[in-house]
Amino acid sequence: MKNDIEKNTKPKYLQIYKKIKSDIIAKAYPFNAKLPSKRTLSEQLSVSVITIEHAYELLVQEGYIEPKAKSGYYVIYKQADFISQQPFEEDLGESVVERRAVNNDNVFPFSVLTKTMRKVILDYGENLLDKSHYKGCLSFRKAICQYLKRSVGINATTEQVVVGAGAEYLYSLIIQLIGKDRFYAIETPSYEKIEKVYSANGVRVEKLALGANGIKTGELSSSTASVLHTTPYNSFPSLITASASKRQEYLQWAKNRNGYIIEDNYDSELTVSKKHEETLYSLTLNDNVFYVNTFSKTISPSLRVGYLVLPKHMVETFDKNLSFYSCTVPVFEQYVIENLLNSGEFERHVNRVRRQRRKNI
Repeated sequence: MKNDIEKNTKPKYLQIYKKIKSDIIAKAYPFNAKLPSKRTLSEQLSVSVITIEHAYELLVQEGYIEPKAKSGYYVIYKQADFISQQPFEEDLGESVVERRAVNNDNVFPFSVLTKTMRKVILDYGENLLDKSHYKGCLSFRKAICQYLKRSVGINATTEQVVVGAGAEYLYSLIIQLIGKDRFYAIETPSYEKIEKVYSANGVRVEKLALGANGIKTGELSSSTASVLHTTPYNSFPSLITASASKRQEYLQWAKNRNGYIIEDNYDSELTVSKKHEETLYSLTLNDNVFYVNTFSKTISPSLRVGYLVLPKHMVETFDKNLSFYSCTVPVFEQYVIENLLNSGEFERHVNRVRRQRRKNI
């Protein structure tokens, strides 16, 4: 590991975090194994103890390891027991529900937004009256792809991105792609509009109870659904975040059923972690995850702008069956957010919010 770190230009704590994470997944550190002490590892790698602390903090936040008082750090990632060995998990407790405070620290700077709007009007002029491509303006979809790649490790092409007026609209497009002849599983509790959208589209819904680390294993294994709608990070209103093991369990569940996952990553950018949360889309090896996100939380709820990243094999089906739909987001708003993404203003705002939230913990 030491030689790799010396040759790499990325922050050392991120390199160490990624290497240990891959070792845990590969079972080089099996479940309940003790990691080297911070001091021991810092001496082995010739880095500071603080660097090791940062790496371990990320692993703790993502559910790969946990600290034990006066003992050290132990692996809690369990790949072997996906769906099979855990008949139940602890019930959702009030302490879990209340562990994150709701605040208004994520308000996007109005001055930046209005300045960007004026710039877009001046730069594009009458071109703002042109009709958008049915998936959204090409340059906006390109900006979304570049943002996803650098922020959450999603590698997508512009053909896979569909822009729409909010997540609810995008859910309905996914239903038309997958079909109504399947059972769709949702978390309970969950954002009430999710169930309403599925019901309005004639979809049969199963409610799967959340435990402390995500949907309970017993609920998943007994479900008859083949589509899972999940909000892995900060699910509303429970504020539960799925652990690393649970995310792998979701993926294995979908693979075993030849099914799909609809990953609703609302609010994910505003994590208190020093890195963005891992997405199911970036973790899957089976091209079976639909990724949905919006700018409602990060910029403004009045901007009804969301986007969907299709599995690669669904692009042709979408183009063939749903290209008759017009894009539901005005060109002006698309170009405004594109400018915020390309200028760095969007990510500067997100980073400010995340730093402030860490201070408030």
